[in-house]
Amino acid sequence: MRRLRPLLVLLVVGVGLVVLSGVLRIRVNVDVGRGDVVSASPFWREQSGDVRLPAALGVWVELAKAVKPAVVNVSGTQSARDAPGEDFFRRFFGGPVTPSPRARASLGSGFVVSSDGYVATNFHVVAQASEIIVRLPDQGEHRAKLVGSDPKTDIALLKIDARNVPALPFGDSDRLEVGEPVMAIGNPFGLDQTVTTGIVSAKERFIGAGPYDDFIQIDASINPGNSGGPLVDARGALVGINTAIFSQGGGWSGIGFAIPVNIAKDVLGQLRERGRVTRGYLGVAVGPVTPDAARDAGLNARHGALVAEVVPGSPAASAGIKAGDVIVAFQKAEIQDPHGLTRRVAGTPPGTDVTLDVARGSARRTVTAKLDRLRDEPSPAQRSR
Repeated sequence: MRRLRPLLVLLVVGVGLVVLSGVLRIRVNVDVGRGDVVSASPFWREQSGDVRLPAALGVWVELAKAVKPAVVNVSGTQSARDAPGEDFFRRFFGGPVTPSPRARASLGSGFVVSSDGYVATNFHVVAQASEIIVRLPDQGEHRAKLVGSDPKTDIALLKIDARNVPALPFGDSDRLEVGEPVMAIGNPFGLDQTVTTGIVSAKERFIGAGPYDDFIQIDASINPGNSGGPLVDARGALVGINTAIFSQGGGWSGIGFAIPVNIAKDVLGQLRERGRVTRGYLGVAVGPVTPDAARDAGLNARHGALVAEVVPGSPAASAGIKAGDVIVAFQKAEIQDPHGLTRRVAGTPPGTDVTLDVARGSARRTVTAKLDRLRDEPSPAQRSR
């Protein structure tokens, strides 16, 4: 064996030299029908990773990088039966309609409002939850306190014990234009940090969610789990809170709805200060302007809110508003429909002196009313604001 070792070493070295010199080729034949030789060499053309995206597309990459750190996952354990408003949102998201008393985990999205740990989400994500957990993008989990909620607009404010967390800047949803590009970020089906893009399809949509409907309709993909996540514009500013989808099968069909950020601004400020929302009350029941009412009031278009009833002793009654009047402006802002008046009155603090432009017959006059406070459970006479 001692004599063979030097010979074996010389043999191995010799074979290596032959292979390296290219005299001997090692080929691997695989039976693929024709005995073709499989090569490790790529047969495609590589694109250099240094090639930059076009500026119009690269902005979305930078936008996602800037926004994602402020988007969180929100989950909670709910042990009660259906939360208020849950049946409405189930009609959009799909699922069984029979309430279940069993504990279950809700799953949604949220976003950081301020760097000291305030987080916003949808009310239906955390409604009646016995425990709420907020998971940050770094996977750190925090038990959250429910600071306050507003079921009428489906907005909730949470607080976590965290500091210096990235927060989203708030934009102006009134300046959004139909056709403008937007980006939605959330956790659809529990898939964290999912980014989708689309455009604003329509504004001021009324979908039957409540008396203060004023949704932004978008075609960015929104699915169960996106609820409470942010909708941002091309500047990286928050313009809406993703809330619902219209779908017969429970999945995305190109129609999503977001709460305008300007509504959220009024609600979140009050939730932080008082834990609840106080709304103004005018005391009128209003409906769409009929052709006859428009003609009698001398209106060129059927814009405004037709007063069907005035509650005795209400601010509207004190201001001299009567059934049959058409309210065409509130605080000098034109009223397009009854929902517009409802939203504006509700968004004005009680005790505020407001001006209303009223058309009666062929005359138009301006009246002043001092808004009262809307009760949490209005009487039948107060069913409309």
